[in-house]
Formats: sequence, C-alpha cells, structure tokens
Amino acid sequence: MSTSQKNNSTVVFKPLWFILAFVVLIAILLIPTPASLPIMGKCALAILAFAVILWVTEAVSYPVSAAIIIGLIILLLGFSPVQNLTESLGNPKSGGEVLTGSDAFSTSNALKLAFSGFSSSAVALVAAALFLATAMQVTNLHKRLALWVLSLVGNKTKRIVIGAILVAIILAFFVPSATARTGAVVPILLGMVAAFGVTKHSKLAALLVITAVQAVSIWNVGIKTAAAQNIVAVNFISNQLGHDVSWGEWFLYAAPWSIIMSIVLYFVMLKVLPPEQNEIEGGTALVKQQLAELGPITPKEWRLIVISIGLLVLWSTEKILHPIDSSSITLLALAIMLTPKIGIMSWKEAESRIPWGTIIVFGVGISLGNVLLQTTAAQWLSDKTFGLMGLQSMPIIATIALISLFNILIHLGFASATSLASALIPVFISLTTTLNLGDHSIGFVLIQQFVICFGFLLPVSSPQGMLAYGTETFTVKDYLKVGIPLTVVGYILIIVFSMTYWQWLGLL
Repeated sequence: MSTSQKNNSTVVFKPLWFILAFVVLIAILLIPTPASLPIMGKCALAILAFAVILWVTEAVSYPVSAAIIIGLIILLLGFSPVQNLTESLGNPKSGGEVLTGSDAFSTSNALKLAFSGFSSSAVALVAAALFLATAMQVTNLHKRLALWVLSLVGNKTKRIVIGAILVAIILAFFVPSATARTGAVVPILLGMVAAFGVTKHSKLAALLVITAVQAVSIWNVGIKTAAAQNIVAVNFISNQLGHDVSWGEWFLYAAPWSIIMSIVLYFVMLKVLPPEQNEIEGGTALVKQQLAELGPITPKEWRLIVISIGLLVLWSTEKILHPIDSSSITLLALAIMLTPKIGIMSWKEAESRIPWGTIIVFGVGISLGNVLLQTTAAQWLSDKTFGLMGLQSMPIIATIALISLFNILIHLGFASATSLASALIPVFISLTTTLNLGDHSIGFVLIQQFVICFGFLLPVSSPQGMLAYGTETFTVKDYLKVGIPLTVVGYILIIVFSMTYWQWLGLL
C-alpha cells in the first residue's frame, strides 16, 4: 500500500452513514428479543447490521470499522447474559464453575471471542500470501511474467485480448492478490494503447483494461489462493463442517468453470466493446522494449521463481503426496523469503508495502462470523429469512439457484468480497442445517463462495475493479455492458455445474 493510500484510508469519513449505522445498531438492541433468540444473539445481529452499513457505504475505512466492531463485540457481548450458547462459547469461570443464564458473559470472554479470528490459520495464510505478493512487487517478477506473455501474442487486438486473459490466469497461480495482479498488467496494456497514439478514452483502452480486470475476477473463483475471501470460506467450512478444502480439491471443483468463463469473456469483450483498430502497430516492440528494460532475470527473481513453483506444487499435492496444509506451506515459504542471503527481501522492504489493514479486517471478519455462529444468531437469521421461503421443500438445485441470485444481488452493495464472505458464509452454513443438507452442506457453501467472488457488474464491487476504474479508461456503463452477460452466463453455469459436474464429483 502506498503512502498516499495510507493517508487516504485515515481520512475516509461519511458522518451521515456513520450515524445511521449507530441508529440501526441501537434500534435493533431496543426492540424486544424474540424467545427463540438469545440476547447475545440479538447483540450479534445488531453488530452485523452496523458492520454491513459501514462496509457497504464505506463510511469509515475498513481497518477503522474493524476496530469499532471489536469494541462493540467486547461491550455488547461482555455485558449480555449467557443463554443457549454453543459449548465452545460457554467458557467456564475460574475454579471450574460454568456460566449460567443469569451471569454476564464478561468482557474478558468477549475479548477472546472478538480476537478469535486472529487465532485462525486462515489469517496466517492471508498474511503470508500478502508477503508473497509483496515479493513479486519487490522483484517485479509479476510484471516480467505479464510482459513475457504479451510479447508472445503479437500486435493484433484479438490476440492481445487473449494475452490479457492468459496473464490473469498465469498470475492467479502465483500472485495471491487480485489487486496486485491487476496492478501488474493494466499499466502494461495502457502503455501499449499510448504507444499506438490512441487516447485512454478509446474503445481499445476500455476493451483491454476491462478484459484484464474481469479475467482476474473470474480466476478468483478458479483458484483457492487467488483471493482472500476464499480463505474466509475455507476457514468457516473447516471449523463448522469439519472438512478442510485443499488447494487441489478447490481447483478440481472450480477451475473448469473459470476456463469456460475465460472463453466466454473473450467473445463478450469483442462483441460488446469492439476496438477501433484490429492491430496495434509497434505494440509487441514496446512490450519487448519494456522487457529489455527490466534487464536479465536477477538471482532474487530466480529464487522467487523456485519458491513460487515449489509453493504451487505443494499446494496442488496437499492431501495427495503430503499432509501439510496450505497455511503451513505458505508460512514456510515466507520464512525462506525473509531469510538473509537466501531470501528475496528484507523485513524493512516488506513492511512498507504490506497492507496491514487488510490483515486486521480479515481477522475481525472471521471473529464476527464466529460470533454469529456461536451465539446462534446466524442460525436464527437463516431460519427467519431463508426458512420462511419454503426452501426445505425445494430440490437442492432450485435452492442453489435462488440463493445464488440473492448472493449476486447483495454483492452490488459490497465493495469487499472478503467482508461479504464474512457476513454471509456463517449464515449459509446455518442454512445447511435449516435445509438438512447433510453430506451436501460443504458443496452448497462452497458453491455460494464461488458466487461471492463474481463482482462482474460494477467497478465498486471489487478492489481490482476500482483500481481499473481509476485509470479513467472506461465508464460504469461500459463495465455494466460487459458485466451483465458475464453474470448471466456465470449464473447459468453455476446451475448447470450443480446439475452435472459437481454431482458427478460427489460435491452435491
């Protein structure tokens, strides 16, 4: 994160929305508590409503909202009486005496719950992944990879579109940050447009930039380590449903969807935003020139290539050739990357580039999910919303179709898929109990996580979309014209895969 970004994140404040969030919080706390919902559960739902308003409106920056959410969990849950809590939440008092319904939960117990997300291996994986993305930026290896692919595709516009998609696919395997992947390829594409003497407001510029960012979003679905929100879902699935989805399992389930969507993206882009030119004269020469300016591959880059390929091999063979989980593998790679002489970067180089706020938001998001699950608030919310829709009597495919549609629509209000996953995955896990899905629970939640990654409709629906929008190469209307067919096809594919491929694999 640059210094300017850091400064911006500290001054974000929208007083009206901030006040509204507190008004909604207090209103929920003041309404009578339903008999089927513990007081702590009502407090958890009030905090969730508060968090959603802050996240959707960005009334304050995400790290600031995370700090406020922690404070609310400590205060509201700490002074609430203990009622009908799950066993893991009913912490014993000192001396072995168990808390009863008349006892307050206590701020010390609430503090543990507020920070429970930070004890998750998922936070360690995300933190290590951010360091890996930083190592790519320090060495410029991601830029070299992008330039190398684009140098092979030639000058023709259609081939450059293919090149932009291929870059997004290749980088998704090695760069576990959608923003970093977009940041690597978009400047190169803009350079090619500028070299041709075309304005950045041209259809050509819009075509290439939107292609790159939509391809990044598509492969957020295909690869487990490509996006932080995937790790949120995997963490909740592991803790609540007892199954740790490996890198290879995720790839087997999701990669075919992303491959088909990448092909669809190519045809949609050329149909919706046909370029003014069929060829960019000198485009390949420019890319090769930029590649030459990077110079020969440095020893640090070679070491990072070895580490990245090693990571990919170990991730993809998890549970097949070895028992080491993804988080542990990535942390071991981080240790090697920071080791003097044999590593890639020093702590000082990494420290200034790591978006620490992302790690804080991620941990608090998991904590909020834990609160919703352990106070039974998620189960109550699931019963009272989805339960009233009569989903129990519907076939699982119809349920997936309805909930996926809800998922797509609610994403329109969220700028962060990680926050969306933190809010919805606990509810979806509880919904599997409401629907008595049994062995199909993991598949149902996993499919909903794939849909959470969509974010094709609006630039504000993802950080990579906002990064691309900042280049001023396209309008929201341009993005929407591409996003609507992509979303429709993606949604149809989710249903088709649910009826066929995922059933054949035993996921449903």
